[in-house]
Amino acid sequence: MNILLLTQIVPYPPDSGPKVKTYYLLRYLASRHRVTLVCFTRNAQEEADAAALRDLVAEVHTVPLTRSTVRNALTMARSLFRRRSWIIERDDSAAMHRLLARLVREAEIAGRPYDLVHADQLNMAQFAEPLPLPRLLDEHNAVWTVFRRVAAQERGLKRLLWEREWRMLRTYEGRVCREFEAVTAVSQEDRQALLEAMGSRRDIPVIPIAVDAEREQPIARQPNARGILSLATMMWPPNVDGVLWFARSIYPLIKQQVEGTRFFVVGQRPVADVRALPEQDSSIEVTGYVPDPTPYIAASACLIVPLRSGGGMRVKILEALARGIPVVSTTIGYEGIDLVPGEHLLVGDTPDAFADAVVRLLRNPHLGERIAAAGRRRLLERYDWRAVCPAMDEVYDRVVGRRECVGVGK
Repeated sequence: MNILLLTQIVPYPPDSGPKVKTYYLLRYLASRHRVTLVCFTRNAQEEADAAALRDLVAEVHTVPLTRSTVRNALTMARSLFRRRSWIIERDDSAAMHRLLARLVREAEIAGRPYDLVHADQLNMAQFAEPLPLPRLLDEHNAVWTVFRRVAAQERGLKRLLWEREWRMLRTYEGRVCREFEAVTAVSQEDRQALLEAMGSRRDIPVIPIAVDAEREQPIARQPNARGILSLATMMWPPNVDGVLWFARSIYPLIKQQVEGTRFFVVGQRPVADVRALPEQDSSIEVTGYVPDPTPYIAASACLIVPLRSGGGMRVKILEALARGIPVVSTTIGYEGIDLVPGEHLLVGDTPDAFADAVVRLLRNPHLGERIAAAGRRRLLERYDWRAVCPAMDEVYDRVVGRRECVGVGK
């Protein structure tokens, strides 16, 4: 098939959750279909990253996307005036609309029209919507639920704004899911949330996020490692909230029980409150982006996922399972991943319970080894991209078959 794939980020290198999800799907699709990738770029490095994908797919096209505090404020005002979701308004782009219209027109003239447009994440649905093609929305999460949980953690004006945002998103996301020819979700929880937003029933296949279990091999950890590792993008509100909650409410409980602990906060674009943590506690290290987290994994007894909001699947958990480091998570943190608490990971939803789980791993390396081994076995069984991604072909076949049945020629 001839596929037009729209992504909100450049899916390379696979060094963050959304990139990992899209990169391995792209690898699979490119091996079986003719793929034209269209994505936003924010700087020269992302332009170079996009160029690196030209050997993988048929074509790569990029559109610059500028973000700033001033632009965010302007789009917030515009979204209030237009009664539209802020994140959808923020990412709207006339240049992207023009490029896609041109590509579709040129493909028709060349006698090689696109069979379908694949919108990767909800932000890109607005660009697929007006195209005269069958449309697939590939949901990384039920976005409206993410912002509902964010709103629940806020107070005052911020809470009011996030309350408005999740309600606007629920309406928009439900409408798009009703109108697009196909929708996929990454978990049963997200599928149910999308059906709730739609207010109706439809077939939404669940295709989980997958990683490369062959590429990500277990990392040998130091005996009696005293590190505690967070590995996440540190400008995404749920990640920021989780790390601050851990640092302020959980980490002090751990330090009271285990001497010599360190807390490593590894991840790109940490916000000011996260960057300030080492000033408050010298045993906390905030690194920003690192190209290879291996030294931090080797020095840590566990990876933590202290999320109190969010949606979809946490790729950082899948990668931790692949790399052989035990995980401590909240229930929300491992939502959407088929893991058994106590067997594949440890779970705590209160500061005391979360701290107790981390302390168990700090004091008992053998427990960590057992949990890590069981977690990797589960990953190999269910979350390697070679086993997961073929399910997208079935979705494509149904979309294109439905198109041909109603008499829309290629």
